[in-house]
Parts: sequence; C-alpha cells; structure tokens
Amino acid sequence: MNKLKIALLAGGNSSEREIALQSARQINDALDKDKYDVKVIDVHNRDWYYTSEDGRCFRLDKNDFSVTIDGERTEFEYALIIIHGTPGEDGKLQGYLDLMGIPYSSCSATSSVITFDKITTKRTVAARGIRVAEDIFLCKGDRVDADAVTKKLGLPIFVKPNASGSSFGVTKVTEKAQIAKAVADAFEESDEVIIEEFIGGREMGCGVMITEDREYIFPITEIVSKKEFFDYEAKYTAGMSDEITPADIDEETKAELNRLTREAYKACRCRGIVRIDFIVTPEGQPYLIEINSIPGMSAGSIVPKQAKAMGMSLGELFDIIIADTCGKSMSK
Repeated sequence: MNKLKIALLAGGNSSEREIALQSARQINDALDKDKYDVKVIDVHNRDWYYTSEDGRCFRLDKNDFSVTIDGERTEFEYALIIIHGTPGEDGKLQGYLDLMGIPYSSCSATSSVITFDKITTKRTVAARGIRVAEDIFLCKGDRVDADAVTKKLGLPIFVKPNASGSSFGVTKVTEKAQIAKAVADAFEESDEVIIEEFIGGREMGCGVMITEDREYIFPITEIVSKKEFFDYEAKYTAGMSDEITPADIDEETKAELNRLTREAYKACRCRGIVRIDFIVTPEGQPYLIEINSIPGMSAGSIVPKQAKAMGMSLGELFDIIIADTCGKSMSK
C-alpha cells in the first residue's frame, strides 16, 4: 500500500507558535501511520525544517516541497497545515502551496485572507445578515479620539489587533483614560486595530466542516472564562476557563447558531474544519466574534472535545479532512 506523503506544517511566526506546535504533536500522534507517511515540518520565518528522532535537522527544499534525509528524498504530496497566525491562517502559506500545485487541508488563500482579517470577516458576514458589533477601524498613524470613541461605542469596549489570534494584544477597556494604551498595545500585534462595542452574553464556539458529500455541524461549546474575557491565559491554562460541550442552550438558540455557522462558513468560502465564535445576548441574539480557519488542536482545545462529543476521534476527523481535500490543488 502506497502511503500518502504528508508534510504536517507547524509552528509559524506569530505569538501562537508554541500552541501550533502542541497542536501538531497531538495530530501527528492521532494520524494513522498505516495510511500516511507523516513528517512534521517546523515553519519558522525562512527556515522550514524536519527534525529526526535523533535530533538532526533537515531543511525542506521549497523549490519542490521535498526533504532529503541521509540521501533519501521525500517529495511531499499533501500539506496538513496546523499553523495558527502567520503564515498559516493569513493565506501566505496557501499561496505558496497553490503555486507548487500541492493540495492542503485548510481554507484557500482567498478565504484565509478574509477570515484572518477581522474587519473583512465582519463586513463579509454582515452582508449576509449576521449580527456583528459596532466598530471603529484604525490604521497605524491614525489619531485616536477617546471622546469620539466613547460617544459612538460607549463603555466598556474591546480594542483588538485586526489580524492576530489567541487574544494577543486584546484589551477590555472600562475607562476612557485606558483607550490610548490599549490601542498602542494592539498596534504591537498588527498594523490595523479594531475598537468594538461590548456585547454582553454567553460565548459559544461552533465547529463546522462541510465536505463535498456531507455537512458536519459539531456540538456547540459554551466558553466560560474565569478571566475578564477569553484571553490567552484563559484559553491555554488549565482551570482558567470552563468549556461546556454540548452547551446548555435551548433548541431554538442551538438551531440559530447552527444556521449562522453554516452561513458564515459559506459566505467566507471556508474549507476544512473551522471554528466560529459567537456571543449570545441575554435576549437570545447571536453576534459573530471571529472565524478561526485553523482552530487549535492541542489536548485542551475546543474542536477535539467537540469531535469526541460527536463520537469521532481526532484521527477520524483528519481522515475525513484529508480525503476531502487531498485531490484539490487550488491552482488546478
């Protein structure tokens, strides 16, 4: 049996690098080695390399997407992308793979650009009637008028990098005097910043995957942070959040969240497994927060727990993803 030669692309250049490496280790352990010849490639700036079990490093040749180990060359046939942040979620890596004609597991380059860029995501889904928070969009060098911000959005507000993940650079602002520093902190992560009105309610994480022949709507997870909001510490530190799967919500709210999840997935032309997060107000109105085109897959991540609640192992989940995407080079 010929095994599919898979490059499991991990790491990346963002603040989420370590989480991506953890996700990759869990996926590598879950993949069926009777079906797949898998090598984890650490993508870090211009250095892309495979580390053998004895600790030796072998550079990936980007000219033909191959690695040569002790004179034996492996030319990869498929890329499984587990990079949170750049260059995995922002479309850069997908663009390279498209040029090389290599099929891959995630959203396309175009879809990745849309979903990684928060303001573009919001404008795209709002056009389909999905509620989003009111916002003010800033580019580096723009003047921040705290009075104008609070007049339009009130307090509290959230200040966020426009293109970043895991809540790095995100601040919940409760006083006007905090706005300037919060904006400066957000600009450390991105050249563009969004200031959003605060939407109170319950946070819901909705996993979804639509293949050519089936739709997978995963059990919804309610995220209850023990911090001010679901920040990096709450996401990745044991005991700092409760993630309840399936969420204790009524059937009407569940059905509406499932509908909006499908709608957002299709509006942004997503592919593979995606997690879409919402806030549901006390009145039962969902507001989309963000779309995670390459959601976390570490032991503590939400999507693996949702798959388990559905009766699906992580290995089975990636069998489905690989089968659906391995013949789909986006350049063809």
